Amino acid sequence: MPTRKILGRALALTALAALPAAVLTAPSPAAATVAVAPQAAEAVAAPVSFVDLPATPLPSDHTAHRIAVTYRNPTAADRTIAPQVLLVSPDRGSFLAPADVKLEILTGGHWKTVPLGSQTGTLFTDLGPAKLVLHSHHTLTQYYRLTVLKAAAGTVQPRVALYG
Repeated sequence: MPTRKILGRALALTALAALPAAVLTAPSPAAATVAVAPQAAEAVAAPVSFVDLPATPLPSDHTAHRIAVTYRNPTAADRTIAPQVLLVSPDRGSFLAPADVKLEILTGGHWKTVPLGSQTGTLFTDLGPAKLVLHSHHTLTQYYRLTVLKAAAGTVQPRVALYG
């Protein structure tokens, strides 16, 4: 039996000796910072401004209504943008909940349900998946379809986020 313990330890030491030194050493904080920094910068990059488009009252007839978010890039350079739809609750009364409405986006000829975030009475579409590069002097028109499932008051406020 003692022979097995010695052989087992010898095999473990041989296996450790065969591993490269990089596997056995802890990464330095500087190396981790360099590798993570570009990803962290992309994840938290905030828009530099917003272009607000005309607001309309939240429809209350339980039918689907089309919303067009249109933006033209007036600059000579390509620009990263993200269309967004805000559904704003009134200052008084109950707040809108994501279950009160159904918002869909037209992509590839098909309507796809858009998940809504909620903060302080405002429902909103996520900017991350909507980001795209709009070429110089080109126009984007993104179509959404909004159906109010539970009667509520509010405002539909489409806008476009502009990135630096």
